[in-house]
Formats: sequence, C-alpha cells, structure tokens
Amino acid sequence: MDYSTLSRLSLKNLTVMHVLLMTHSVTATADILCVTPSSVSKALSQLKMQLNDELFFRRGNQLTPTQYALSIGPAIHNVLSNINGIFEQGEFVPTRFAGSLSLAMRESTFELFASTLCAISAKLGEHARLNIGTKAEFSFEALLSGKLDFLVLPHDVSQPPTLSKSLEWQTILADEMVCLMRAGHPLSDTRLDIENYLACRHISVIDKDLAEPYFEQTLTQRYGARQIAMLVADFGAAALTCHHSDYLFTCSKRWAETALQAKGLVSKPLPFDYGQVAYSLVWNTVSLNNPACRWLYEQLTAAPSQV
Repeated sequence: MDYSTLSRLSLKNLTVMHVLLMTHSVTATADILCVTPSSVSKALSQLKMQLNDELFFRRGNQLTPTQYALSIGPAIHNVLSNINGIFEQGEFVPTRFAGSLSLAMRESTFELFASTLCAISAKLGEHARLNIGTKAEFSFEALLSGKLDFLVLPHDVSQPPTLSKSLEWQTILADEMVCLMRAGHPLSDTRLDIENYLACRHISVIDKDLAEPYFEQTLTQRYGARQIAMLVADFGAAALTCHHSDYLFTCSKRWAETALQAKGLVSKPLPFDYGQVAYSLVWNTVSLNNPACRWLYEQLTAAPSQV
C-alpha cells in the first residue's frame, strides 16, 4: 500500500468527486455539500492533478465524466460508504433524518409497493426525502456508483437479478405467473393448454439488464417459442394492449390482481411448469454501512407481508 500517495488524498475531494458524478454540476454539488462553487472547482482541480486525468469535460451546462472518472466511481463510493460506517454509530432515528434515500423499480412494481413506500415516507422527518425512480432510469450501474440505494425487481428465482459480487439480492415477495387476455378473447371461456397458448400471439416486456427469462427458455426447449407480436416498456402498457387485441400477456399474478390496467382482463394459470418467480431487493454491499440505508432495508424486507 502506497501510504505516501494516500496521505495526499483528501476525503473532502473524494466526496466532491462522488457528488459530481451524480449531479454533473459544480453548482448543484456545492448546494448539496453546503460549500461555495469555487471550493468545488478547487477540489476538482486538485484531483485532476493527483489522478492525472481531466475527470470531466464541459458539454453545454453539464459536466460529462471521462471514462476514467466513471471507472473509479464505484471504488470511491465504496471508500466513502465504509468511512461513513465508522462515524455513523448508534441507533438511527428516522424522525431526525434530514437527508435523502433512493430506490428504483418498474412502474408496475410501484403499484404493489405504493402503500408500503408511503408508510415508510411518513416515518421519516419532515426534512427527509424518499426518491423513487424508474428502472429504465437507474439500473445496476447506479447501485455500484452510489447514485441509487436500492433496486426492486421482478424475476425468476433461478435467475438472480445480477451476478456482480459487489451487489446483494434478497427475495422479499413470492409470486407466480398468469396469462392475461381480454374478456371477449376466444380462449376466455376455454381451458388454456400449451397448444392454444402457443397458437396465440403474445406481448412481451423489454428488459435490457436481465437475460432471457427462465420460463421463456423452458417453454422454448420443451414446447416451442412464443410468437411475440409486440414489445412494450412496461406491464401497464402490455395490459392496456390486451384490452384492445387478442394478444396474450404473461405476467405477475400479484400485479394482475392489483393493477388498475389489468381490471376486466381474464387471468388463467400458465399451462406449463415455469419454476418460481418473486420480487427481489438489490443493493450494493457497502450501502448498509449507512444507518439510513440499513433502516430502509429493514423496512423494505419486513413490509411485503403487508402487501
């Protein structure tokens, strides 16, 4: 370990770098850290010299990180999280918390957890904020770099959301899959079997992070591939498409029973063994060094029994 080099690195400068990677703005970073913009600029200049890289270049009103800056982001996040764990000791009191916590999920997933998230928000102090983004906006990279605290994902239990050693995942809500169709569909009053399931055209939901679902692989290997007529961004869009077509939509049973978009659709069990599905919580291992994140983790892992 090069102690001489480490002794010249400033914790303040690393904090500035971390926040800049989230905001891409000197002014916004200064506001978050309660310092002047010139102080942020000075810290950035020092880091550029120490790390021998430009770190950011200006594009319009935004600072765009270099490839090197992006590559060291997760390491800086880990360092700051571990140091934060040293200083943040004792019981976390949510009513005194004045910071922000963040998580992301599919818009459809929010329908299942909306009441739980509102209850969590109500437990926090009046100056705290719970930021909830979409999975399309924040994904695994955001967990690694510290832009996001938690991610909630529906997935096959046999298919973990991520194989990254830096990320942890835990099933918080068991589920099963069903096939949705409009009330007047030719199969609505008929037993759904594998032949008529495959004879229909289907709607599928896009997910650029997860591999091909296990149920899709199993179906293709045993019986043949589905005929995908439409790819849409989310469960809600797929359900609305069902209302206006004879396409089938295979999805979460819990979501189908909760979502307003699915009301009026006919739900049938899948005609083949597809394994187990669930909703899981995903987080960066070091995030739980933060007492606020640890408290949110406990709330999220305890809450699904109330869903």
